[in-house]
Amino acid sequence: MRFVVCGEALIDILPAEEVSPAETLWTALAGGGPMNTAVALQRLDEEVQFLGRLGGDAFGDQIENYLETNDVGLDLAVRTTDPTSLAVVSLDDDGKAQYAFHFDGTSNFGWQPHEFPTLGDEDWLHFGSIAAVVGKGVKPLLDFVTSTPAAVSYDINIRPTVQPDRAAYFATVTDLMAAVGSGGGIVKASDDDINWLVDDDDPLSYAEAWVIEHELSMFIVTLGPDGAVAIKPDGRQVRVPGHHVNLVDTVGAGDTFMAGFLSAYAVDPMDLEAALRRGAASAALVCGRKGANPPTTAELETFLSE
Repeated sequence: MRFVVCGEALIDILPAEEVSPAETLWTALAGGGPMNTAVALQRLDEEVQFLGRLGGDAFGDQIENYLETNDVGLDLAVRTTDPTSLAVVSLDDDGKAQYAFHFDGTSNFGWQPHEFPTLGDEDWLHFGSIAAVVGKGVKPLLDFVTSTPAAVSYDINIRPTVQPDRAAYFATVTDLMAAVGSGGGIVKASDDDINWLVDDDDPLSYAEAWVIEHELSMFIVTLGPDGAVAIKPDGRQVRVPGHHVNLVDTVGAGDTFMAGFLSAYAVDPMDLEAALRRGAASAALVCGRKGANPPTTAELETFLSE
């Protein structure tokens, strides 16, 4: 199985050290939800190609070097002359990440139809997050997802600051869920994602309705420290608990969950519970580390055995 992960790669600007009340040192790390998932899949010994638009500046070079260092394939990546997208990351008292994005005219959002490759039914396309809902590239991406014969999964990964209009955001996400459902694919969202999107606090009922409406094979809802639940079209729910870790931050947790889940589910789709457990454990490990630093296979297996 070859995983093709499509979406944004950007630079996360995180506080590193407070020198004084008036001066803070910052660190620039390669990031972006889909890129995090690509790296996490590779660390779990999967074959991965990153399908993204890389900036033509020094930050673009940094992202390319980071992906190459992590052995993520770049055969399908598009190198542009645009500047790299930036995300300034703030952490609240609980270590939960908040993002301020700088996207105008940057590389991730200008997809052209000819930039998408032809995939086969032996491939697995995973996409989502910001590049799926922002910019003129949304329509070409939607067409690509609708037409590909590859297996498809979609991580909604809501970022309200990039599109504060809830109705517009919901309309785009609905179109993408329908595209994924046309091939019987999988959609994943956190409970917070769904709660914001529908302005309600009953995420599972919406997920259950969307599975049927869009003819998905399942909808996965991650529940933070409470684990995750997969909802099937027949109403069956498969739930796994979360793990207690010393929380550092939540950067990359949902992205890493999908890598852990997909690495198991693509091999054995009949054991859904085992795949969810692998996803939840992967997310827990990354929450115990600074930034999006996903585990290796050995680290994940040790954690699960303990």
